[in-house]
Amino acid sequence: MAMTLITTNTASNAASSSFTSGIDSTYKLYIFKFFDINPVTDAANFSFQVNATDGADYDDSPVTTTFWYAYQWEDGSGAAINYHAASDVANAASYVNIHTNTGNGADESCAGELYLFNPSNTTYVKHFYATSNSCFASGTDNGTENSFPAGYINDTTAIDDINFKFDSGNFDGTIKMYGVG
Repeated sequence: MAMTLITTNTASNAASSSFTSGIDSTYKLYIFKFFDINPVTDAANFSFQVNATDGADYDDSPVTTTFWYAYQWEDGSGAAINYHAASDVANAASYVNIHTNTGNGADESCAGELYLFNPSNTTYVKHFYATSNSCFASGTDNGTENSFPAGYINDTTAIDDINFKFDSGNFDGTIKMYGVG
């Protein structure tokens, strides 16, 4: 199946990045690829939420998620794979963490992709998963973190908008939306 680039959003000191057109029944899979996402606030969480066609903002679609991550300290002193309960959402209309603890240094950012399945379907809930990686600093320690959130949007209404933002502060970076099929 071919990936078709639909649109590119470039954020420069922006509070959020929204895709408000192009999500429709043309494709059953939409992939959002994000590059060099650098927050103003250190250790910020990069997240998303969707908007149903009958909604007015990004707080009307409940989601249920799970979140795992793996990390490695630059000096080799620590590494682990962990379940991150603080990033889970249990059928609540809140933003979903894609990546946590993103550093704000000039050499720190996160990158990855979010898969959103069949958002125009009006029979079933909408599934998603993401994978992302970052270079971050925590105090005097530097490292890399790979995040693995997944879940579903508990709404049978068609989804036609998506918004990305950090839980604190503005950010720079590029997000591309592709349709697959």
